[in-house]
Amino acid sequence: MPDWLEAIRGAWRLEGWDTFAGHSYAIPGRFWTRKQAVRAAKRYLAKLEKMQPREISGGQEGIQDQVFIVSPEGERTRVMAEHEG
Repeated sequence: MPDWLEAIRGAWRLEGWDTFAGHSYAIPGRFWTRKQAVRAAKRYLAKLEKMQPREISGGQEGIQDQVFIVSPEGERTRVMAEHEG
């Protein structure tokens, strides 16, 4: 879908999942395209790696928080770090 068409449909957002506590949380930001949201999610995952290092948390397959992009329609898609599955 062209970027301009996505912009008409509404904003994308990010959502985190606290794996240890078992609840979701909002991640600040609104994005006009899926591509922008994915880029922002990957930046947030890089921050998580510093705050919750894989050596302690087990990484994305352990108790490290997870990150999702949420479409304007509410569809959630998990974003994985570059080095993860």
